[in-house]
Amino acid sequence: MIDPVELLAGLVRQVSYSTQEEAAVRYLVAQMDALGYDRAFRDEAGNAVGIIGDGPREIVLLGHIDTVPGVIPVEIRDGNLYGRGTVDAKGPLATFVCGAARTGKIPGWRVVVVGAVEEEYATSKGARYAATQYHPDMCIIGEPSSWDRITLGYKGRILVDYTQVRPLSHTARPEPNALEQAVDFWNAARAWSAARNEGRERAFEQIMPSLRSIRSNDDGFHETAEMTFAFRLPLDIPPQMVTDALVPLAGTARLAFRGEEVAYRSEKNTPLARLFLNAIRDAGGKPNYVYKTGTSDMNVVGPAWGCPTLAYGPGDSALDHTPEEHLPLADYHTTITVIAGVLRGLSNL
Repeated sequence: MIDPVELLAGLVRQVSYSTQEEAAVRYLVAQMDALGYDRAFRDEAGNAVGIIGDGPREIVLLGHIDTVPGVIPVEIRDGNLYGRGTVDAKGPLATFVCGAARTGKIPGWRVVVVGAVEEEYATSKGARYAATQYHPDMCIIGEPSSWDRITLGYKGRILVDYTQVRPLSHTARPEPNALEQAVDFWNAARAWSAARNEGRERAFEQIMPSLRSIRSNDDGFHETAEMTFAFRLPLDIPPQMVTDALVPLAGTARLAFRGEEVAYRSEKNTPLARLFLNAIRDAGGKPNYVYKTGTSDMNVVGPAWGCPTLAYGPGDSALDHTPEEHLPLADYHTTITVIAGVLRGLSNL
């Protein structure tokens, strides 16, 4: 049996920024093959896939293998594994790989582990491809939740690219320049969000706008202001509602919309959730639920598959994308135990 820490550390050492995942995918496929998976391969979308069993019922464990940019030296210090992706989300993916290998074949079930590509991009290429290939009875998404919590929902999202181009004028003129017009638009978008958030106390229920970038330039004749910003959206605010609200506010500016995802929330009382509650208790924890303000591949496959779905994995999501990303190895080992307990429990359903 391959040591789980060595497997994860080796995976983290493989740089796998979105669209650059091939080396990490080939590494993980080799590890799943060495662990005795019935099949391990790289699919047409570039995902790493491992399959155990051939039963008529199917569970998909869908993690993502890509990371945001940033090099963090891979090292073990004070019981923590440091490195880009240890939390988001190679740690959760490695728990799937090791937990499924530890469990082995489950009578009546086929276990599919997917290390999806491009989750950190708005494309979600790997998950969108997987959604067309499998028809699971249950699905677990690999995202950090802490080992004793399960995630039942993610907010929706829309990204907005704003461009304002106008003739240059003397700085003494009173009319706003392109950059000032961009700021006015951003403030109007925030005011629209604030008005919709009145009476909404929980973050999961609120519209959350965030400015990603702002820049300006001129060619001597025209000045250009560009912005990119995002809206995190609650269940009752679809992306189209944002589009309809912003277009009238844009004036002469151009707007482009992309990365639309509808918010998704799973039910608490499902066979899959109960398996997790029992497995977490068996591991000595007090299970709890959480709803995330970001998005994940759950937004893609949840509506497509319509089966019991939740997200689970070790790590503190507050460390996602940060320079201090690290994973407590004790939690990593415990999470593997929980995953194995959930999979063993499938034989009783």
